[in-house]
Amino acid sequence: MTKSELKQVLEDKQMEEALELLEEAEEGGLSELELVESLGLLRDEKLNDALIQALQEEGVKITYIPAEE
Repeated sequence: MTKSELKQVLEDKQMEEALELLEEAEEGGLSELELVESLGLLRDEKLNDALIQALQEEGVKITYIPAEE
């Protein structure tokens, strides 16, 4: 999925927060993001993977933290 396709899907599904993250990364305002690996960013695994890949392509360092028990 291209970045423009990803943006369109996020807009269509009204996932404003995910879209804002991507736009912030494109503008250079996001350099690192901490994620609980078991949760990710989005429930949809395909979209989650595409968003994380797009963020990394924009230079965002993804740091995975362990889930609290």
